[in-house]
Amino acid sequence: MIDLRYVKKLIEMLDGSTVDSIEISSDKGMKLRISKSPQQRAAMTVAPAALAAPVAVAAPVLPAAPAARPDGEGGTPAPKAEAPKSAALEIKSPMVGTYYSAPEPGAKPYISVGDRVSKGQIVCIIEAMKIMNELESEFDGVVREVNVTDAHPVEYGQVLFRIDPTG
Repeated sequence: MIDLRYVKKLIEMLDGSTVDSIEISSDKGMKLRISKSPQQRAAMTVAPAALAAPVAVAAPVLPAAPAARPDGEGGTPAPKAEAPKSAALEIKSPMVGTYYSAPEPGAKPYISVGDRVSKGQIVCIIEAMKIMNELESEFDGVVREVNVTDAHPVEYGQVLFRIDPTG
């Protein structure tokens, strides 16, 4: 049997990467395929290698049909105004580990709220398995939020910073 926590972690990792799909086969003949393509997102197949039929298939969610207007005419109502999305870009943790804001204890942090960052600039260190991994900014801008505390654990995909590219 496949551990559902393992499957959930695989899905999270896939969502945070540029990889479109992943397929894993076990020694016991189990096969797992996860894809983030729209045409394949609706189905996740877990089946012994000898069987071709999927064990579990999730049905896609379809949008509701447009409702008739009170004046008796059909059609779609006027679209609602959407709340403006934040222009801030997010720097997320690429791994599970411990976040450090500075190169050593007592040193000045790499970045603070209000600082300007450049693409490729080191913004923090994430320690994983006793290895210090320097995390670089993927874009230019001004730091608007620091969402983590020094020397605390972070999860894969956790938002560490929000950067305003227009600032």
